Amino acid sequence: MRRDIGIKLIIFSLISIAVIVLDQITKYICIKSLELQESKEIISGVLNFTYIRNEGAAFGSLSENRWIFMIASVVLIAAIIIYVIYDKTMKRCMVVCLSMIAGGGIGNMIDRIALGYVVDFIDVKFLPFWKWIFNVADSFVCVGAVLLLLLIIIYEIKEKKEKKNDVNTEL
Repeated sequence: MRRDIGIKLIIFSLISIAVIVLDQITKYICIKSLELQESKEIISGVLNFTYIRNEGAAFGSLSENRWIFMIASVVLIAAIIIYVIYDKTMKRCMVVCLSMIAGGGIGNMIDRIALGYVVDFIDVKFLPFWKWIFNVADSFVCVGAVLLLLLIIIYEIKEKKEKKNDVNTEL
């Protein structure tokens, strides 16, 4: 059992660190390659890189309450780490999802602490309703959260089917 916790922590640490490094490298490249508010077309009609400074939370919200959001982020990241350590039944694929979320959260927190804002630059153009500019950390948080939700649904369905089969075999 302890070995499994160690493996989960290694998976969690490696993925989180990889997300943080990838996020910080891409933000560094953005800052060095673009002026503030400058936009460069990457794929015509699909993707631009547009350098903006996000002083708020997700998609620029809560800009006047940055410290509240930072405290909430620290609490959430700590809760994720504690959950990974103490939940002995957690599947490794869920650890991957949680490490993506934590790594993205830490990547953005580094910006908030070091710069006072988050560097955003991924500007999606092919979705007419999409107006937000985001970064690699945001992507990992969103993808990790969606995958985690899907896994929870899949495991719930599987568990209900197993319980139903158990009841049927008892009869």
